[in-house]
Amino acid sequence: MTDSPAPLADPHLVFDPVDGVRDAVILGSTGSIGTQAIDLVLRNPDRFRVTGLSAAGGRVELLAEQAHRLRVRTVAVAREDVVPALKEALATAYGAGEALPEILAGPDAATHLAASDCHTVLNGITGSIGLAPTLAALEAGRTLALANKESLIVGGPLVKAVAKPGQIIPVDSEHAALFQALASGTRADVRKLVVTASGGPFRGRTKAELADVTPADALAHPTWAMGPVITVNSATLVNKGLEVIEAHLLYDIPFDRIEVVVHPQSYVHSMVEFTDGSTMAQATPPDMRGPIAIGLGWPQRVPDAAPAFDWTKASNWEFFPLDDEAFPSVALARHVGELAGTAPAVFNAANEECVDAFLKGALPFNSIMETVTRVVEGHGTPGTGTSLTVADVLEAETWARARARELTTTPTGKPTERTTAEARA
Repeated sequence: MTDSPAPLADPHLVFDPVDGVRDAVILGSTGSIGTQAIDLVLRNPDRFRVTGLSAAGGRVELLAEQAHRLRVRTVAVAREDVVPALKEALATAYGAGEALPEILAGPDAATHLAASDCHTVLNGITGSIGLAPTLAALEAGRTLALANKESLIVGGPLVKAVAKPGQIIPVDSEHAALFQALASGTRADVRKLVVTASGGPFRGRTKAELADVTPADALAHPTWAMGPVITVNSATLVNKGLEVIEAHLLYDIPFDRIEVVVHPQSYVHSMVEFTDGSTMAQATPPDMRGPIAIGLGWPQRVPDAAPAFDWTKASNWEFFPLDDEAFPSVALARHVGELAGTAPAVFNAANEECVDAFLKGALPFNSIMETVTRVVEGHGTPGTGTSLTVADVLEAETWARARARELTTTPTGKPTERTTAEARA
């Protein structure tokens, strides 16, 4: 390997390690990652202390309960209109005479919380709205446990410009696996990264056989329980394309040395092949508490963070090559990753719009990637990474969403070429 800047995620470069209890802020506390992180914290009070929580604001009772159980200093919500309900929920959760936490509210609340005094910020927000909190945490010098892959994908050059080597610890199961496997050797010893994919509910089907699948079919994931957008992304393998881009940015490995292999059991979460022919695989039963524990506790491991294998029982572990014809998303993701600039933001935003249309019955399954491809091709010059700004990312996303809506098709497959103005309404 050539000499290049140290990667954003590096198990050999632990950023600002400290002993004792770690103060942490959890962004997206009422979501899947957040609730599992809180479960881990509550089981390990001698290791972690949560000082702040943020959430969108749709589940204020749960947020208030979390705040009380963790005795946090600050609670942040993106929706200002839910502040009265949050205050009421906090008053109910806390006993008489107990001091209530500070409340931050508004679209920038999570960003302000991410820069607050703590050791680690766990960014479990879903979507590219996690970019600003990611940048705030890095600029404030916090260790960033990153579950919000979109912030790195859409703002890669921005993140790389402010992050110090080793400041990011990935929480995605695949990237946490790579992170651990990379600890087995030096960067010069790495030949390739191998990202595993479950294959989703449609593994083994041809493109023709995917033409008539329904949202219910796509949401029936065989191994993971996730939200609808992520589950559909697993069905199209868009999630794996995004993870290829993320792996490139985190570990500074060229795209031609990052492979995807289908592993239906989801036991092996990813692998690193070294130059001597050895391959190091990280394996656990499917459970996100393990990667979350790595994000919060590295370089220390948290005992019993997640279930282990029962090696007294027989099991089969299978691996298959990726079918690029049936699932073209990974190849397209490599393309936009190499384009860099705002191209990944366009890809991600267009996909989110197309997934929404598919779930509403307005777009056939195969048309998700066909439409995303048209949006990417129509984007033009994505700009250079060195000149990229947050405003550029937001503008590109807005354009991509509008264009994807214009290209949305009806359940009969007939185009509904709406005007950009209608698409923005």
